[in-house]
Amino acid sequence: MNNNHANFFGLIILGILGLYGCSNQENNNNSGTKKDSSSTAPKEKPIKSDAAYKRPPIVQIVDTLSPKRTVIYCKDSAASFDRISLKLGNIYGEKLGQYIKKNKLTPTGAPMAWYKTQSAGSDGKAPYFFEAGIPVNKAGKTAVPGIRVRELAAGKAVIAHFFGPFDLLNQGYDAIKEWMKDNKKTAAGAPYEIYLTDPIDKNGKPVDPYKIQTDIIFPVK
Repeated sequence: MNNNHANFFGLIILGILGLYGCSNQENNNNSGTKKDSSSTAPKEKPIKSDAAYKRPPIVQIVDTLSPKRTVIYCKDSAASFDRISLKLGNIYGEKLGQYIKKNKLTPTGAPMAWYKTQSAGSDGKAPYFFEAGIPVNKAGKTAVPGIRVRELAAGKAVIAHFFGPFDLLNQGYDAIKEWMKDNKKTAAGAPYEIYLTDPIDKNGKPVDPYKIQTDIIFPVK
């Protein structure tokens, strides 16, 4: 795991799960996508290896249903890939955390993000424009500057369960797009990412990146 990868996920997890004591809830709430009703079993897509890593990521593609979610989020941008982790850490841990605290809300799932480009992988093009959010139990009544609320309707979705270094996430996007093309699926909205796994274990050591799960969700018709 490189430092960018560890810092990126570390700030996400520590920013929201650590401050609000939701680590156990998030482990249980990997249900955000895992408990969706699936019409097909997960299918692993063969991925080409990257020279920087010993093995390719694992990508399991599922044709399923995504649940209804209420998501609080912020819009932001970063001038470089390295800056994304700092921005996300601030959004999850400070801005969204403030909204959650003021409105006495409960996070109901793992941190999420939408990117204007394919993903925030290090091979993407700067500047990076993104929206970072957290699903919560309801919309709050007390406004906080810069915080918006989005209602995600339940519906059909194709999900890529991605296990591997964040730097290789673009390969997950390529795999899911190829699968959708082969299975005649049409996108019905912007894709987004859900960061499901705490990258730091109970001893404070980095987890094997190939055991870290990121879900890539494509709403489909």
